[in-house]
Amino acid sequence: MIPLNIKKVWLYFTRHIDNFLLAGIFLLMLIGLIVLYSATGGSSARVTSQLINMAIACAVMWVVANIPLQRIMRMAFPLYVLGIVLLIAVALFGEIQNGARRWLNLGVIHVQPSELLKIAVPLMMAWYFDKTHTALRWRDYVVAALILLLPVVFIVRQPDLGTALLILISGFYVIFLAGLSWRVMAGLTVAVAVSLPVLWSFGMHDYQRKRIMTMLDPSQDALGAGYHTIQSSIAIGSGGIAGKGWMKGTQSQLDFLPEPSTDFIFSVFSEEFGLIGNSLLLSLYLIVIGRCLVIAASAPTRFARLVAGSITLTFFTYVFVNMGMVSGILPVVGIPLPLISYGGTSMVTILLGFGILMSIQTHPKLVRT
Repeated sequence: MIPLNIKKVWLYFTRHIDNFLLAGIFLLMLIGLIVLYSATGGSSARVTSQLINMAIACAVMWVVANIPLQRIMRMAFPLYVLGIVLLIAVALFGEIQNGARRWLNLGVIHVQPSELLKIAVPLMMAWYFDKTHTALRWRDYVVAALILLLPVVFIVRQPDLGTALLILISGFYVIFLAGLSWRVMAGLTVAVAVSLPVLWSFGMHDYQRKRIMTMLDPSQDALGAGYHTIQSSIAIGSGGIAGKGWMKGTQSQLDFLPEPSTDFIFSVFSEEFGLIGNSLLLSLYLIVIGRCLVIAASAPTRFARLVAGSITLTFFTYVFVNMGMVSGILPVVGIPLPLISYGGTSMVTILLGFGILMSIQTHPKLVRT
């Protein structure tokens, strides 16, 4: 029997935690550790490092979950401004790594400000829409679009097209959920389609155009740009129905598969656990996303609904883009598989978002707006 004082402490620390959502998150992270151990050839050091990343991310999630929704709302504008200031600092003083200026050296740590904007942008846009109160007008959508495009332009110039697209998508989800009409979205779709030739000729770098061409036909550069896609497709296809078994995947164990612990970890999982494992993993992701949608649907205010919906749909986009990328149906853009891939920054960002969802779900409900 659990002593009363321990039970009280446990209830105190978990009073703002959604247990159903937390269980799904922990199961995904456990799968991530199992696959990471195989992907790194049995490296205990890498698994230990990921455990530290997870512990930090979980601490961030717990702290955010215990912050009342009103306070999170008040933090939206300062976080957005801080993110823009850091992006300007990156443009002026950022470190260049692999041909891109994305990191800022703060002396003690190196930070990638674009990760902060993944949360700050939807928070800021939801805050703006919530402040309108009355029926939204064209001007409101234009202002929201400017709030979204400002950081996206800075991030594209780094260049970091993958992150820029994810932030653009997360912001678009807020605008869509705020009530953007289908007629306007159809018009935007036509405008984007018409502008694609201009974007292809003047808005993309050579390596970005090459990634798209490689997606269409990886065999045109099988030992170069198409190598990642070809080896990943081989790994996924060779897994069959039941997979080859844990740590028995030849593509990863024999080092044919590039980036097996980060961007292409789903290929390792597919080869070792096959179609059955993939179905279970997809089901677990859908359960987590479904729970998040329930939280979004029951959110008490416009701000909460917009933020929860954007975080949920963005999480879904991460999963879809990574799996599509490693399967060869999308270009390689360097998006990790959430809660599975190795990495600290993305883990913290994702669990921070889940912390906001838990805050929305577990704090006293406000008057609905």
